[in-house]
Amino acid sequence: MNQLKDLTQEAEALFDYTRAIRRDLHQHPELGFQEVRTAGIIAEELRRIGLEVSTGIAKTGVVAVLDGDHPGPNLLLRVDMDALPIQEETGTEYASITPGVMHACGHDGHVSIGVTVARLLANHKHQFNGSVKFVFQPAEEGLGGAEQMIAEGVLQNPRPSMALAVHLWNERPVGWIAIVPGPLMSGAEIFRIVISGKGGHGALPQQTQDPIVAAAEIINLSQTIISRNISPLQSAVISFTRIKGGETHNVIPPVVEMEGTIRTFEPQVRQIVLDRFREIVTGVAASLGCQVELTVEMLTPAVINDPEISNHLLELARNSFPKVKLDSSYRTMVSEDMAYLLNEIPGCYIMAGSSNPALGLDAGHHHPRFDFDETVLPEAAAFLAAAVIELLSH
Repeated sequence: MNQLKDLTQEAEALFDYTRAIRRDLHQHPELGFQEVRTAGIIAEELRRIGLEVSTGIAKTGVVAVLDGDHPGPNLLLRVDMDALPIQEETGTEYASITPGVMHACGHDGHVSIGVTVARLLANHKHQFNGSVKFVFQPAEEGLGGAEQMIAEGVLQNPRPSMALAVHLWNERPVGWIAIVPGPLMSGAEIFRIVISGKGGHGALPQQTQDPIVAAAEIINLSQTIISRNISPLQSAVISFTRIKGGETHNVIPPVVEMEGTIRTFEPQVRQIVLDRFREIVTGVAASLGCQVELTVEMLTPAVINDPEISNHLLELARNSFPKVKLDSSYRTMVSEDMAYLLNEIPGCYIMAGSSNPALGLDAGHHHPRFDFDETVLPEAAAFLAAAVIELLSH
């Protein structure tokens, strides 16, 4: 029986354990940099299998190293663990009991997969060389958890040679896995625009410099960046997600504020979009007699998988997991701060389908009714453990 089948059977035997951890964490979600209870459970489970555990990294992060039987490189296995500020509406028996906080992105599943992989690898450490650094990261949801862990030395002592992570993905059904050589998830920028004009009576617009008109022109013209400055064979997104201006129906306001996001994959496309966006924002405001302040902040770079590592894992999946539906070309405009780790060391970010429409488990990520098919848990754990062993055996 091949290695992956052995690991799959062992992961399935641990299903009750994995699911129990997932449901406990789902019921007790914690926001970024507040994952104290979650971190305590992780540390306890890792210590039970004999690992030396470090806690309090980036406030609530947990790190542990598992040594194989022979010297070799270090592989970093990253797991995110924070929840979101969303009121849950699933109605499940394990629904969140914390008002306004919910695991609506699958990070509870990631943690349960991570501790299960640690158990599997502890039983198979004779099969790989080197070591595995388990990194349970706080604050993935836009709060800078990966950057903070890097700043506090997670990539040192030992320095990893490669990195892996998995994300449960409700955009695809259970049985689907994306292993993509190259760009997978977009980089993300956050922008804020403040347009200052001259307010006045809504019936006397000629006496104003109307920031609402300027805002409307900026929104419309920004979309021409995508349609006219970017090749149809490339991808970018500009979304305005917040606009505030005015208090009543008959007064043109003096100020309008807007916020939104820009998403790109390739660095050259990103630069074109940012340059043209700034030109449009400043040019439109000036042409309408308004002043403008524009700030753009990078949230994350793009997630770009190492082609060699990714192709190696694709071969592993084809040879050892023939029933899985492999996707090597998937891309999404969603962003992920695993990008910061992959900017430092080569690796692969794997996506595992987790929806089951027949059971009503197909709400999107960050939705108040988000939930996933838990049968993905042992499948993902087995494949991730096999990937670690494969990479550390060659």
